Amino acid sequence: MIDDYLLRDLTPQVLGVLVRRGADFAAAEDAVKEALVEAVRRWPVEVPDDPGAWLITVAWRKFLDARRSASARVLREVAVTREPPSGPAEQVDDTLLLLSRCCHPALTPASAIALTLRAVGGLTTAQISRAFLVPEATMAQRISRAKRAVANERFERPGDVRAVLRVLYLMFDHGFAGASDKGRGIGDADLAAEAIRLTRQLAASVPHDMEVAGLLALMLLHHARRAARLDAAGELVPLTRQDRSLWDTSMIAEGVDVLQRALARDRLGEYQAQAAIAALHDDAASPDETDWPQILEWYEELMRIVPDNPVVALNHAVAVGHVDGPRAGLRLVDELDAGLPRRSAVAAYLQELAGNDAGAARLYVAAAEPAPSAAERTHLLKQAARLNQSRVVAH
Repeated sequence: MIDDYLLRDLTPQVLGVLVRRGADFAAAEDAVKEALVEAVRRWPVEVPDDPGAWLITVAWRKFLDARRSASARVLREVAVTREPPSGPAEQVDDTLLLLSRCCHPALTPASAIALTLRAVGGLTTAQISRAFLVPEATMAQRISRAKRAVANERFERPGDVRAVLRVLYLMFDHGFAGASDKGRGIGDADLAAEAIRLTRQLAASVPHDMEVAGLLALMLLHHARRAARLDAAGELVPLTRQDRSLWDTSMIAEGVDVLQRALARDRLGEYQAQAAIAALHDDAASPDETDWPQILEWYEELMRIVPDNPVVALNHAVAVGHVDGPRAGLRLVDELDAGLPRRSAVAAYLQELAGNDAGAARLYVAAAEPAPSAAERTHLLKQAARLNQSRVVAH
């Protein structure tokens, strides 16, 4: 019987070996599927000592058989049959190689995430379609188009790790935000959890890349709060109002440990800086105990690393508002593009800190219309209603 370990961990490793040897995604996937069928037939009688190597050998032979029947390219087949035996040493490099192909710049972020979940995550098309809330046929077409887009790309060497990190970050963000809409489960997992799993795998592949460690720490430190993000009615709870006893302290401890080891290497990057900010929020036993001066220092460091990032500038304005006063934060918000997502919500928050409830209520309503999720929209409207009600009571 083939267990979940094989489907979720071993299969993508085998696929990575075939892709590195020159097989395109579609042909490689077909060969791996045939090897799995062969395993189902043989393994109940005798499980091989090295299941991964067995699958690689069988899948590669299946691929060559398919090639042989479709074409008479004898010279290429003779060359590839001389490949050295595969084994565990190949798996580390192939993880990054496969991720690099899935995260190719030619793909849109949504297509890159879908292809990564399919090829590296080992998830089915049905599972991925449920995560993205689209029909299975639509997701199948998206994945097929993504495969075709990178079919002719050669990947003898892994690509840009930063491109992989961006896709994994988007995957996590999509899944984490999806909790606001009552989750976007993928069977027994979800996008955020899958992003963490793949980032762990990548961290094992490139242990000396501190930004990979930084991203893993950032994911862990955010994911640790997930149980407190929704109330009993399924509505969004902002960080300042969350029940911190629901936070996963073991995950926070792991995230802090990963971050500290990365920072000790003194090769600071944007994900490490973001993780440091998340760690300071997680370290506060209550909102009033949040170390805003240190958070502001990290945001200023982050702005030096990514000087043209408007989202960082918006969050920096919040930190300034807590340290230098809400009016100072509002002045920074005024300098930002009026069309920036969540700009009105941040301005509303700072106006409320400044005691301008009427102005804050109007801004919360304005921020609700373009909100990216129903839960966030409901939350913003409730904030406006709360402030309006308090003004009525006061008068």
